[in-house]
Amino acid sequence: MIITALFGGLGNQMFQYAAGRALALRHGVPLGLDCRRLYSTNPPRRYALHHFDIKAQKPEDAELPPVRKTGKLAWLAWRAGLINPPLLGQQADGYDARIERAGPATYLYGYWQSERFFAGKRDQIRRDFAFVTPASQSNLRLADEIMATPAVSLHVRRGDYVANKKTNAIHGLCSKGYYHRALTQIATAAGICPLVFVFSDDPQWVRDNLDLPFPKRVVAENDSDHQYEDLRLMTLCRHHVIANSSFSWWGAYLNPSVSKQVVAPRQWFAAPDKDNPDICPPGWLQLA
Repeated sequence: MIITALFGGLGNQMFQYAAGRALALRHGVPLGLDCRRLYSTNPPRRYALHHFDIKAQKPEDAELPPVRKTGKLAWLAWRAGLINPPLLGQQADGYDARIERAGPATYLYGYWQSERFFAGKRDQIRRDFAFVTPASQSNLRLADEIMATPAVSLHVRRGDYVANKKTNAIHGLCSKGYYHRALTQIATAAGICPLVFVFSDDPQWVRDNLDLPFPKRVVAENDSDHQYEDLRLMTLCRHHVIANSSFSWWGAYLNPSVSKQVVAPRQWFAAPDKDNPDICPPGWLQLA
């Protein structure tokens, strides 16, 4: 069995699933999801993959590695490779080629934020991320509106990127200038005057502070418990301006259109010691 550790929000969990699922498919073994770290963080995160048609199971306790808080010596022995399952902890922020040599009983720990970790199984990953939770009536109406217009999704990530000094220092924020340049690029390349559907964890800030060169519709129907609804709506848009966020990365990636335009920030991290040169799939444009 391949076991992948889940932590972080919805977008991070999707990357962690995708890397584990691709490795499990390559070896013809099941995928197990270790959710323990989700619930041990402060504040705890919610498991969010049940909204998709994923193919994974909950490992038995005996199949999971020891937890540091409850058995430090056993945990240290596992980290040293003396206890199964063998650990593959991601190195750096981009593609880690060691995953190509990982065996059929590997424990994955990392963010795995690149299509390269699952490129050979991308069609299956997209099928796994088909939504199984029905959309609400308000979101169905929004979906109809999106599909009837030259819709561009635009994501403004704030939340802990603003409120948490450490997180802000690592990630930073996309500038208003970036959003203007990205929309102008898409409008020119696609030959459209877009209606911009803005998705954000701070919709009031967007209403008050984000002037755009094209008409905007701020999507504020969904709270943090219904992020998957926003993600589903993003995938229906024709084109995408994403933030330095795994959430909007997936919103753009799961749009199946071969003619979509996707613009991403060139600087994914604000911290000078962090860099992911593999974050964008081929064909996506990165702008400063």
